[in-house]
This record gives sequence, structure tokens and C-alpha cells, in this order.
Amino acid sequence: MIGEDLMVSSAEAEQLRQQLLQAQKLSSVGALASSVAHEFNNILTTIINYARLALRTPHDETARTQALEKILKGGQRAAVVINSMLGFARNTSTQREHANLVGLVDEVLILTEKDLSKHRIQVEKKVQGRPHAHVVPAQIEQVLLNLIINARQAMPRGGRLRVEVRENARSGMVELIVADSGVGIPPERLRLIFEPFYTTKEPDANGHGGTGLGLSVCRQIIEQHQGRIRVESLVGKGSTFTVKLPIQPEGGKEPETGA
Repeated sequence: MIGEDLMVSSAEAEQLRQQLLQAQKLSSVGALASSVAHEFNNILTTIINYARLALRTPHDETARTQALEKILKGGQRAAVVINSMLGFARNTSTQREHANLVGLVDEVLILTEKDLSKHRIQVEKKVQGRPHAHVVPAQIEQVLLNLIINARQAMPRGGRLRVEVRENARSGMVELIVADSGVGIPPERLRLIFEPFYTTKEPDANGHGGTGLGLSVCRQIIEQHQGRIRVESLVGKGSTFTVKLPIQPEGGKEPETGA
């Protein structure tokens, strides 16, 4: 009986953990909803205008071809954005895969591109080597998205965001770096930011602040991948988050451990 109770408790704990991960994931997507909606409005405006142009120039083959090419390009851009967001929001798989981390970074940058641009944030992406790891892709994307959103919120007047992916052969780790030029985090807060429910976000006009779950969930995800996450920050200079994951060489044998 005791064993059965422990098994049930463990199953319930795992269910709650998965619900927490999904809730935090949806919260991250929600933070981008306005920006994505604005981007779709721009895409639809472009498609409608070029469709009208094509209809007005039925005998001008050059103009019609150019208009159709713009319509196709707009439709393809919309498909990329929506597929990235839906795939990120819906993927609840905990199966690890041999993943190209540069590809995961690119997916997240697609989601955040317009949001960062709207807030006057310049993005610099750096890649060193061919970094691969054995990960749950949606969970690593969740970590990256959370770190990038946090960085954007730390730069209310704009700034610079550096996203770097590199292999560190000496340590056997892949490093994912998200660095901003924002307001920075005071030392007394820095040691607490990975604690559950701790947040540096002040309440807004409606009394809504941060949940304090984002970085706690990030640390949980990374530690489950046998990795680690650390932060360095100076007030007025910005913050740098470094995620380290074990290198899995391209084409190498995948570990047998699960997520």
C-alpha cells in the first residue's frame, strides 16, 4: 500500500511538473502575442494590396508576376511564423532528440524578430562550430524564448541583444549565451533569481507583475539535461545568461537516458 501511494504521488508530481512547464511555455508565447498579431496584420496588408494590383493589371504580365511573387513571399512568411508558434506552444513531447542547437535558436529568433525590432533592439547572432546536443527541442526553445523575453524587458529604451551558440571542446559542453545591454540586476537580487516565484518585475498599471516561474523552470529544464545555467550582471550594463549542455557530436551515438 505504501509503495502504491508513493507511485501515485510520484505520478501526480510528474503531471504537475508537466503542467507547469506547459503553463510557462504558453505564458512566454502570450508575451509575444501582440507583436505576432501586428506582424500578421502587416503580412495580410501586403498580400491584399498586391492582390488588388494583380487584379488591376490583368494585361501587364510583368506587374502581375511581381505582385504574385510578393503574395507568395508574404504567405510563406506567415506560414513560417505560425508554424513556429504553434509547434512551440503545442509540443508537449518529452522525448530527446539529436538536435542542431543553431536551428533551435533560429526558430526562437523567428518568433521574437518583430517584437525585438518594435522595441528598438538590435540582434547579433554568433555561431562557432557545429553545436549538437541530445535534448527535448521544445524545452530548449522554451528556455531560449524566456531568456530573450527577459532580455527585451530589461531594455525598455532599446539596446543590443547577443545570442551566441558555441562548442567548448575542452569542457565537452555546448554553450548558449543570451546577453543584453539592459538595466542589469542588483547583487542582492542576482542570487535569488532562480528561486521559484521570485521576480524582479514590478507590477504594471493593472497590478500584474511577473510570476517568478520563468527562470526557475529554465533551471529545472537545463539540470534535467545534465547541464547548468549561470548569470552575470552589472547594474546599468546588462546581463549575460550562459546555458551549458553536454556536446553530442553530429552523427554520434545518442545517450540512452530519457528526459
